[in-house]
Amino acid sequence: MEEINPIAEKKIEVGVPRGSVTGDLRPHEFRSRTFRNTRWLRIWLPPRYDAPENSRRHYPVLYLNDGQNLFECETAFAGVEWQVDETADRLVRQEVIPPLIIVGIDNAQSDRMKEYLPFRSLNPPVLRPQGKRYPDFLMNEVMPFVFERYRIARGPENTGLGGSSMGALISLHTVMEKPGWFGHLLLESPSLFISNRRILKLARHLRQWPTRIFIAIGTRESGREDKDRQVVEDVRLLTKILHSAGLDENRLQVRIDEGADHNEAQWAKRFPEALTFLFGGPAF
Repeated sequence: MEEINPIAEKKIEVGVPRGSVTGDLRPHEFRSRTFRNTRWLRIWLPPRYDAPENSRRHYPVLYLNDGQNLFECETAFAGVEWQVDETADRLVRQEVIPPLIIVGIDNAQSDRMKEYLPFRSLNPPVLRPQGKRYPDFLMNEVMPFVFERYRIARGPENTGLGGSSMGALISLHTVMEKPGWFGHLLLESPSLFISNRRILKLARHLRQWPTRIFIAIGTRESGREDKDRQVVEDVRLLTKILHSAGLDENRLQVRIDEGADHNEAQWAKRFPEALTFLFGGPAF
């Protein structure tokens, strides 16, 4: 089980896809100028992406952090993946959601905490965070790279972002820094408590939120009653802020998952519900 400490290093194996993937997963080794490092982008394509009749079709895209954990047990933390490929393939074939492209952005291993943390933190001690660079990394490097190689539909209505734990924190920070760019946001077990809950204080001032937001938290994220109660209350506070900004149940879905803890198995379990809410419905 992954501990609730969101900046503990995730020791996960780096490498190309091997065997357990459902559908077409294409790895790209990616060099970042922003962070001056190299990682993998893992790009999952929907069924029949290469079919001749779809050659001019452009697809919605969902960018997800901690890409190592999404598609394969071999590369995932503790050997447990989100089953993103199996879930997306099933929901597309059942016509619950439209065909879409999912981009897993690998974390930077030992520098994960720095890249996903936009604020200085004394507890835990991170005095030189790099998370303020993340929106530029995503929008000026990763997204153009994907646009050049795949048929991506443009506009916020076709663009989603998400992650879990610290990956959720940096996703929330990004949509707040770049309002109007992302129409779908997935926050699984978000680390809202970082830096004395600064992200919540900043969120009060934002009015242009994504069209659809899915937030989920377990009631046993840490295993300590006081901390568990606080992380749930943080999500309730974010929910209140979003309601005040005008998001109703058609735009915001919040799941308080009784008994759920802080790990990939829980995020995989909730992913079908999240993906259906974010991209499904009569809109497509």
